[in-house]
Amino acid sequence: MRQYVPSGPVLAAETPTDHRHPPILLSPITLADRPAMLDLFNYYVEHGFSAFAEQPLPPAFIDRLLDLARGYPALTVKDPAGRLLGFGLLRPHNPLPTFAHTAEITYFLAPDHLRQGIGTRLLHNLERGAKEEGIRTILAGISSLNEGSLAFHRKHGFLEVGRFRQVCLKKGTLFDVVWMQRML
Repeated sequence: MRQYVPSGPVLAAETPTDHRHPPILLSPITLADRPAMLDLFNYYVEHGFSAFAEQPLPPAFIDRLLDLARGYPALTVKDPAGRLLGFGLLRPHNPLPTFAHTAEITYFLAPDHLRQGIGTRLLHNLERGAKEEGIRTILAGISSLNEGSLAFHRKHGFLEVGRFRQVCLKKGTLFDVVWMQRML
């Protein structure tokens, strides 16, 4: 697979006068984005159950995630001033060639920018890139305690296809991983 690049930075507000959604810039993840991505991810490590890790992770984690996403759509979401509002990427579900048309999705948005349509615009751009790469199925592994993410995925056509019961233990709390799937 080749590196997915949207046709230049994408201003994702429908029009400059569209006050329903803040203007955002979607662009490929660069090496310069790694520190802000790590800060955002580690925010969720420390605040809740969206990220499965129990302790903040080192920069090598983002490097590994980006290595896995090589050749797949991987985008940042920034405000017009360049502040990272979120990131999303696809990566292989399984390294075997028979799974080449299936990808897993990961994305995180700044907590002060949830429920503003940003996640929807990020998802749509990742899906568009996935289709261009021949990906037919997107999988998401979601904490059973993350009702917001479960609702978001349902709203966007993901169906629950499985549940690993009580496989995660974080901060003394056992929870399930819910697997959701969207056919493109």
